[in-house]
Amino acid sequence: QLFERSMPWYQKILPMAKKTAKVQGYTGARWPKMANPDGSEIPSSIATFIIWQQPHPIYYAELFYRIKPDSQTLQKYKEIVFETAEFMASFAWWDKDQNRYVLGPPVMPAQERFNAATTYNPTFELEYWRWALNIAQTWRQRLGLQRNEKWDHVIKHLSKLPIKDGLYLGSESTPQSWDKAANRWKDHPSMLFAYGMLPGHTVDTQTMQRTLDKVMKVWNWPSTWGWDFPAVAMTATRLEKPELAMDILMMDTVKNTYLNNGHNYQHQTLPVYLPGNGGLLSVTAMMAAGWDGAPDRHAPGFPDNGKWKVRYQGLNKMP
Repeated sequence: QLFERSMPWYQKILPMAKKTAKVQGYTGARWPKMANPDGSEIPSSIATFIIWQQPHPIYYAELFYRIKPDSQTLQKYKEIVFETAEFMASFAWWDKDQNRYVLGPPVMPAQERFNAATTYNPTFELEYWRWALNIAQTWRQRLGLQRNEKWDHVIKHLSKLPIKDGLYLGSESTPQSWDKAANRWKDHPSMLFAYGMLPGHTVDTQTMQRTLDKVMKVWNWPSTWGWDFPAVAMTATRLEKPELAMDILMMDTVKNTYLNNGHNYQHQTLPVYLPGNGGLLSVTAMMAAGWDGAPDRHAPGFPDNGKWKVRYQGLNKMP
């Protein structure tokens, strides 16, 4: 009920989001990454190229529907869902030589360590694109509508998640992202989030397990941000590594600091970092209530070693 109070903001700024898409040559609505209260984007050399926020309204709407699966919910959010998906299908461009759709360039992945002008097919964003477009199609069917043919074509032909040497990459355009000399072991380890925050229907779990092991071995954790720890813990949770998930959540590093007042401290000029709080709440709920396909036991994300007694109330499974 608290979260749903925020959704009218998307409806309020929808005309501006549609205008942004149109000016840039796309259809649908392109949502800002960082914005003023009126929906206008704040000046940034990075945020305007970021796309991983785009599917969020579809994710939110689906959460609301899972709680209240009725026509009222569908009618209330269908425009947001459809305009969001329309931009996503429009943004993906057709590479006729390789018979596939590509995301970017220009695009800045969640791991903000690459050149937006040359980057394409970031792993997390690819999986989020595919998942959200599928959910949008499901919404059309729930409303008695035909599936959108263009969206289905994008879903079917969207680029595969990029892999090199048995590991998921930050993006297809940066195969050197696992090379030490490239200094890419910093910032958000976003390749993991394709199977954590997301159910990762096209993810190979063995490849993701190797990628998680690599991240745990080499990543520069002081360079990360507060929400990375719960996000990586979500990956460990889906891989059914609950002890590792707890180790990640308890990692002793500055960006994973929570002050006595509850705030996630990052550094002296950023003592309040709400994404860390949101991530911690989300992964804790996931570990307690479970997720689609979770093991059939109480609190499936917590270690089943007799050391934890978990009680929760009013939580729902994560997709």
